[in-house]
Amino acid sequence: MTDYVTVTADAPTGRTGAIKLYGRDAFDGMHAAGKLAAETLDMIVPHMVPGTSTAEIDDMVRRFIVERGGIPATLGYRGYTHSSCISLNHVVCHGIPSEKTLKSGDIVNVDVTPILGGWHGDSSRMYLIGDVPIKAKRLVEVTYECLMLGIEQAKPGNHLGDIGHAIQRHAEKHRYGIVRDFCGHGLGQLFHDAPEVVHVGKPGAGPELKPGMIFTIEPMINTGRADVKLLDDGWTAVTRDRSLSAQFEHSIGITETGCEIFTLSPGGFDKPPY
Repeated sequence: MTDYVTVTADAPTGRTGAIKLYGRDAFDGMHAAGKLAAETLDMIVPHMVPGTSTAEIDDMVRRFIVERGGIPATLGYRGYTHSSCISLNHVVCHGIPSEKTLKSGDIVNVDVTPILGGWHGDSSRMYLIGDVPIKAKRLVEVTYECLMLGIEQAKPGNHLGDIGHAIQRHAEKHRYGIVRDFCGHGLGQLFHDAPEVVHVGKPGAGPELKPGMIFTIEPMINTGRADVKLLDDGWTAVTRDRSLSAQFEHSIGITETGCEIFTLSPGGFDKPPY
C-alpha cells in the first residue's frame, strides 16, 4: 500500500516513507533550481576537452552555483567534499573529482544538484571528449533515448513500473545492461525522498503517478553486464566487467496532463554533441 501526503504548511517535511504531492509554488521553486542545474551543465560545455582535470570542472561548478545564490547539495553531504560527481568511462556514478585529466575518447557524466531557495535541482549529462569511438557514442545516444522514453511514461494514472519498463525495453533491445543498484528518487526540499524510481519494471506495477509528485529519472546503462561494485573510497561505483557506462538525469514533476521537466538545457545542450 502506497501512502501519499499533500504538502501543506503544517505537513511533515522530513522523510516519512510517504510520497509527497506538491502544489504550484513548489513547482515554481523546482523550475528555478532546475534551471540553475541546467545552466551549470551548459556552462562547462566548452571546458569538457582533453587536458582539463575533473577537479577544475568541480571548482567551476562550485563557483558558478554559489555566485548565483545557490548551494551545492553534495558539498558536505554524508562527508562528501565536492560540488559535483564526475564519472568517466566505466564509472557508473558518484565519481570523485580529482587531478585526473580528461583525454580524447573519454565519455563523462557530470552530476550536479544546486539548492536554490530551499529546492533541489538535480541533473546529470554526458559529455564526449575529443574523438570518441562509435561504440561509446551509441551507448550515450541510447541512454539519452532511455531517459526520454521513461519521461514519456511520466503522466498521471501510469505507474513507476511503466517508466522502468520503457527504459528496460529500449536498453535491452540494444543488448545493454541496466544498473539496478542505483535508482532515481523523490526530490524537492529534500535531496533524496520517496519514491525510489527503478529503471526496470513491469507495466502497471509500483506506485501510481499522481499530480504533484516530484522525482528524478536517471537511467545508468552499461555496454556489458548490469553488475557494479563500490570502490574502497565508499563513493565510486564502477562496472564489474569494466564495460562502459552512461547516464542522463532529469528532475520532473507530474501534472494533471503529463509532466514538467525542471532541468532542460536553456542552451539546447540536453544531449551531445554540443
